[in-house]
Amino acid sequence: MQQERLARLRTLMEERGLPALLVTNATNRRYMTGFTGSAGYVLITGDRAMLLTDFRYMTQAPQQAAGYEVIEHAPKAAETIKDVLDKLKIGKLGFEQNDLTFGTYRSYAETLTGIELVPTDSLVETIRMIKDASEIAVMKEAAQLADRTFSHILGLLKPGVKESDIALEIEMFVRREGASSTSFETIVASGERSALPHGVASDRVLKPNEFVKMDFGAHYKGYCSDITRTVVLGTPTAKHKEIYEIVLEAQLAALAGIRPGMTGKEADAIARDIIRRHGYGDCFGHGLGHGLGLDIHEAPRLSVSGDIVLQPGMTVTVEPGIYVPGFGGVRIEDDIVITESGNERLTSSTKELIAIA
Repeated sequence: MQQERLARLRTLMEERGLPALLVTNATNRRYMTGFTGSAGYVLITGDRAMLLTDFRYMTQAPQQAAGYEVIEHAPKAAETIKDVLDKLKIGKLGFEQNDLTFGTYRSYAETLTGIELVPTDSLVETIRMIKDASEIAVMKEAAQLADRTFSHILGLLKPGVKESDIALEIEMFVRREGASSTSFETIVASGERSALPHGVASDRVLKPNEFVKMDFGAHYKGYCSDITRTVVLGTPTAKHKEIYEIVLEAQLAALAGIRPGMTGKEADAIARDIIRRHGYGDCFGHGLGHGLGLDIHEAPRLSVSGDIVLQPGMTVTVEPGIYVPGFGGVRIEDDIVITESGNERLTSSTKELIAIA
């Protein structure tokens, strides 16, 4: 698996004329090497793959980073990087421009004298967009864990319970079920707060006859799931039903229509056009979805500006919503993987409007 990723990365390096690449992003480091430690640098050349880390990980790193030379770097890692490049007679080094601060870049420039530093943009991330079979298998497990969490939490929703108590139980449940944590800070937003797209849990008490929107996921074996479901406490009004049914129509249409070969913008338009046609276009202000994997937000984006063409193996969320200030909001979200002919849903929780008496 690591060798295949190295081969794909080296192809991108060759296309850009890079004899060496320094990977500093922690997620990219884990993806390329399998190393889960908190510190390290990946140095890739045309025929060598090196993981530079410190004394703390000199036992762990060789066990996890199969196929990599593990090197204990000096207190100033850039000095070891320069020594390696000088011995290999390499005078050009690509670096991850979106990961380095300007201060770190200046420090590298001072130490790596005689070596041309070339900024690169999303080389490893480009490879990460296409998940292999082992990644998809883990993401299915993470999605199933999110589904079990939703089923569990339904039994705890009742008037008088705080949003924050629901969020805490979600986190405790996913950990008990094997996740290392939730994928992000859990969103539990009820009543008028459900109109906040990212309304993280507050001390507001759940009340009868209102929406409760829950957005959460499981960080499991390094990978993220992400699901949103919206329910009603008590009896839904005509307005509750109207908004919910529009969002569900848009989400189901997107799930039926998303396929390889279309852009993220085209996928977004499937749901957006339906919501706009019903008169709620101004109440859907975010994109339809985003890639997910080792990070909760990855490429590609399903949005009005999403220009990446969807390909088999990409994993994305599909999460249209309507948010009416002063009343409440609905979002329905599933995780999917793009297949050769369309897509496969990873999350499977019911999307019928649930009214909790």
